[in-house]
Amino acid sequence: MAFSSTGWVTVCAAKAGNAPSMYLYKTADTQATVNTADYFLSLKDTLKVGDIIFVYDTTTPSLVLTYVNAVSSTAVDIADGTTVSATDTD
Repeated sequence: MAFSSTGWVTVCAAKAGNAPSMYLYKTADTQATVNTADYFLSLKDTLKVGDIIFVYDTTTPSLVLTYVNAVSSTAVDIADGTTVSATDTD
C-alpha cells in the first residue's frame, strides 16, 4: 500500500532549535512496507532528519519506534526501527 495522511498525526512539533518533532502513524501496512525508501516522500517538506515516528501496524498489531535518517528534495528514508513489544499475562 502507500502512505495515507488519514493515519498521520503530529504529536509535538519543534518550534525552534534542533529538537525533533514527533509523529504517530497508524496503518495496516507492515513495518517492512513502511520502511521502504520514499514511503513518506509526500512529507519531504515536513520531515527533518532526527524526527521521531511511532508506527502502529493495525494488522499485526505492533508498535515500531523509528526516526527519519535522510531527507532531500527527492527522497525520504527512515531507520528500520525497533519493535516495542509487550506481554499481557492476564
